[in-house]
Amino acid sequence: MSQPDNIYSQPLEQVRDFVFDKAVVDVFSDMILRSVPGYQTIISTIGHLAQVHCQDNSNVYDLGCSLGTATLAMRRTIKANNVEIIAVDKSADMVEKCRLHLQGYKSPFPTQVLCDDILNIDINNASIVILNFTLQFLQPADRQQLINRIYQGLKPGGLLVLSEKLKFVDQPCHDLIDELHLDFKRAHGYSELEISQKRAAIENVMRIDDLSAHYQRFKNAGFNHYQQWYQCFNFASMVAIK
Repeated sequence: MSQPDNIYSQPLEQVRDFVFDKAVVDVFSDMILRSVPGYQTIISTIGHLAQVHCQDNSNVYDLGCSLGTATLAMRRTIKANNVEIIAVDKSADMVEKCRLHLQGYKSPFPTQVLCDDILNIDINNASIVILNFTLQFLQPADRQQLINRIYQGLKPGGLLVLSEKLKFVDQPCHDLIDELHLDFKRAHGYSELEISQKRAAIENVMRIDDLSAHYQRFKNAGFNHYQQWYQCFNFASMVAIK
């Protein structure tokens, strides 16, 4: 069971850059539910999309799998035959807990949980690829390369699901929607100190894009069909179909 997230509840002498270490892994489930509006909707919809779009004799990738919540949702819903799931995360602490999490649930689908940089992963014969709040943590220069490789590794009709925090070009609108997100965090028990220190920790490691930048990457990679399907405040999820 996840512990309550109180990592930033006390004043810190120095706020270090955010990392997915054991302290974060231990509270991650609580942290993401209190920080990302609509997270459960996105996870349940990923499960539904996998049920509908996963193809026989294919691979499914969960890139930046964290605790394996999206992987688990897909394992519960996929109806296709001869499917292998490859879940990848760079954090050894996250991978260790993800493996324990998945072991608690039986599944007919073989599932690899790899501790690696997603930029190193060979993507092939894929019918589903999930990037659930992962791309925003890559260096901007690496993002197009990854989307290109996903497109090349998808089977015809294959689906990429990309969820990200967004920025908005219009500054007054950006500020208004950002404040709505902060109100969401306040309503879920985070103090002003926690919000401020978390923001300082993450601003150097999470660089967000606007929606048009994501659409341009899809287009550059070769996708002809893509659309945002969900948004709550500044958190969105998109689909791209090969």
